[in-house]
Amino acid sequence: MQVFASAKINLSLKILSRREDGFHEIETLIVPISLRDEIRIDKTDNEKEIEFHCDDPAVPIDDENLVVRAAKSFFAATKLDPTVSIDLKKKIPHGAGLGGGSSDAAATLLALNRLFETSLAREELAKLGSKIGSDVPFFVFESAATCRGRGELVTPMKLPEQLPILLLKPDFVVATAWAYSLWHDSREIPGVTYAAQEFAGQTFVNDLERPVFEKFVFLAQLKMWLLKQPEVGATLMSGSGSTIFAVLRDRGGANELAKRAKAKIDSELWTCACETLG
Repeated sequence: MQVFASAKINLSLKILSRREDGFHEIETLIVPISLRDEIRIDKTDNEKEIEFHCDDPAVPIDDENLVVRAAKSFFAATKLDPTVSIDLKKKIPHGAGLGGGSSDAAATLLALNRLFETSLAREELAKLGSKIGSDVPFFVFESAATCRGRGELVTPMKLPEQLPILLLKPDFVVATAWAYSLWHDSREIPGVTYAAQEFAGQTFVNDLERPVFEKFVFLAQLKMWLLKQPEVGATLMSGSGSTIFAVLRDRGGANELAKRAKAKIDSELWTCACETLG
């Protein structure tokens, strides 16, 4: 069985409070986008063993990988023998705030549920996923959604229109736990825009920009540069970064904007033109 795991962006991310369990209470609007990883899962004759392979050598292939953890969680819940081979082809960059690992885990749960005909409801799969990562339940529903709690309380919704997006990521990553840990005591950088932006019927705001921009000033500079470009209707950091996304006024503006960003800001920027789904 071959399936695809979509990346995501956060159109808004508000941190409400710090929880007693160490996580944070949030309210976020997340949408899947057309950038996708590819996963192939096959039943095997191996006795009680999960085989996992990935074309990206930087991706762990042991229990640190969310795909492996998702597969083990599925087989533990269903009491089936874990006789599968899983092959992951990565296109979503790591540490980018695009949810690649969580999406891969959710796609694995959905695929195994179909492959083994276990008929688990999405709510059951989401509950399994919530123990793997806060974003996994969102991806299980394969829809734009408002997510609350630490992200596991998912309310699917339909966006009124698809939005053309340009993703821009520098050659460094941001650790999610680190970004949240500094949120409470972080400060705004003078001259940098953190206020909510209104465009295409959506409100764009991210409370994690404050702690992340304090250390990674380049991301603040990239956002401010994008806000001045004529192709851009709104721009925001996704999740905890390090990706900044630009919502474009026109689908045809992505390539020229990416070219100009590499020439003016950083020639090593990773860029990807895509669009929102669901």
